Amino acid sequence: MFLATTKQRLAQLLRLCVLWRFALLASIAVILFLATTAGPLPVPSAPSDKVNHLIAFLELTLLVRLGWPQLKPLYFVPLLLGFGMLIEIVQATLPYRDFSMADVAADAAGIAVGMLIWPWLQKFSAQY
Repeated sequence: MFLATTKQRLAQLLRLCVLWRFALLASIAVILFLATTAGPLPVPSAPSDKVNHLIAFLELTLLVRLGWPQLKPLYFVPLLLGFGMLIEIVQATLPYRDFSMADVAADAAGIAVGMLIWPWLQKFSAQY
């Protein structure tokens, strides 16, 4: 009984589009801040910059999908990749950062992983 109730509550949470839209905006702001800040920050991160990119864009992809579940990937995937490219262009102008196409590739990998996870999340939220 407890497990069924917990699953139902989690499914209800996954359907709160407004919450996920707010979380997306907050994530974009934090990612922009982290991408343009110099020096180490007291933020947990992976040992590899590429893993950090993958995780960030996996998160962004899932937040877009949760915020706009009916939106087709054709509309948001190019925007997410453009955001990754924009970050790299901005970093190229900073004296303490570098432009890296490998980072954009890691962003694309994060988007791809998010797209692979989405059907499971969608099925789970619809099931309960």
